[in-house]
Amino acid sequence: MEKEEKIKLGISIGDINGIGGEVILKTFEDPRMLDFCTPVIFASIKVMLFLKKHCQTDVNFHGIDTAAQLVDGKINVVNVWKEGVTINFGEEDEKIGTYSIRSFKAATTALKNDEIDVLVTAPIHKSNIQSDEFAFPGHTDYLGQELEGNSLMFMITDTLKVGLFTDHVAIKDIAETITPALIQQKINTIYNSLQQDFGVRRPKIAVLGINPHSGDNGVIGKEDEEILKPTIKKINATGKLVYGPYAADSFFGSDTYKTFDAIIASYHDQGLIPFKTLSFGKGVNYTAGLHKVRTSPDHGTAFEIAGKNKADHGSFKEAVFAALSIHKNREEYGELTKNPLKKVPRKPQKKSFH
Repeated sequence: MEKEEKIKLGISIGDINGIGGEVILKTFEDPRMLDFCTPVIFASIKVMLFLKKHCQTDVNFHGIDTAAQLVDGKINVVNVWKEGVTINFGEEDEKIGTYSIRSFKAATTALKNDEIDVLVTAPIHKSNIQSDEFAFPGHTDYLGQELEGNSLMFMITDTLKVGLFTDHVAIKDIAETITPALIQQKINTIYNSLQQDFGVRRPKIAVLGINPHSGDNGVIGKEDEEILKPTIKKINATGKLVYGPYAADSFFGSDTYKTFDAIIASYHDQGLIPFKTLSFGKGVNYTAGLHKVRTSPDHGTAFEIAGKNKADHGSFKEAVFAALSIHKNREEYGELTKNPLKKVPRKPQKKSFH
């Protein structure tokens, strides 16, 4: 019997002055992780050995020059750079930001070239990464440019999934950014992701209002009445189960969210505050809508605890498992939909790789 090939899991190192290296090491200190995947860290052996010693973790690395040289059963490290790097935990440093982006770009190239199957990104510091070579608010926007599809920030757990009409957009620009075309695109992206990535056959989606109380019939802003409601009605006419707009202030507290497969918030904090309150430490940031799989933990660089060996690696581990699960779900969905006339029994869906 032929041995099943393990999923090649790429990892970008993130901001080295943050907790990214620590949560990566803590995750792969468990040797059982190598039963699920072949990890490929994009950084340098020198950096990883420094982090290993500092974090006092018992892991061994296999240094390679390109992801194509990875060895199964090892924690592979692609030497994206060879020079030494001065690490000062907890400090904002633009020089360190350049290494974050070198790692991320190398990992993205490997993903595009099929040298890795999925990508998990450790947290970057958004102000440290800005330069003439990288003028993006974060990972999602760059991936949207480099990979095929329409990228969408999708915060996920087994029981709660929250997408956004707008992510890194200033509050003052939100109302004019949310157009009927954008609403349809984002809802279609989430609908398709629920089907192919999470095995939901007929997704049920809730939409949160743009204004307080969804505008109170136009008393507090007209966007909900004039843009959201007509567009949702138009989408419903295609057979999709999309409901709303719901008043955001009571939606999560009343447990209404539990009756939906996904919720779409109008802007960043409207969706992420309740998501992180309900799921912090277990949540995963997934970039839906692309032809490749990318996930990340639901936290940032956490400079305040960096280098103190206090970081919880739970969310990073969940990000790894989510990437592996989504990749397998996509493969299965592709098989099931390749020939719609051929009936193939669907395997029972596994919650995770745990």
